[in-house]
Amino acid sequence: MEDLSHMFNPVIQGWINYYGRFYKSALYPALRCLDHRLVIWATRKYKRFRGHRRRASQWLARIARRQPNLFAHWRLLYA
Repeated sequence: MEDLSHMFNPVIQGWINYYGRFYKSALYPALRCLDHRLVIWATRKYKRFRGHRRRASQWLARIARRQPNLFAHWRLLYA
């Protein structure tokens, strides 16, 4: 997760800076889509989540509550 956050945080922060200034209401569905893609990534990476997307999304939400600064968009969604 930390490697992913280091790779994608500059891009996500750029989206937040640009779209957040002009069209903030369209930003939140795009950020939720990123979370959905992270859930799909977790279901493919970890065997215990295969076929259990709800369990993977709950796991991701626990991480987001514990470390809200891990991904740049979690500061907006989970703050």
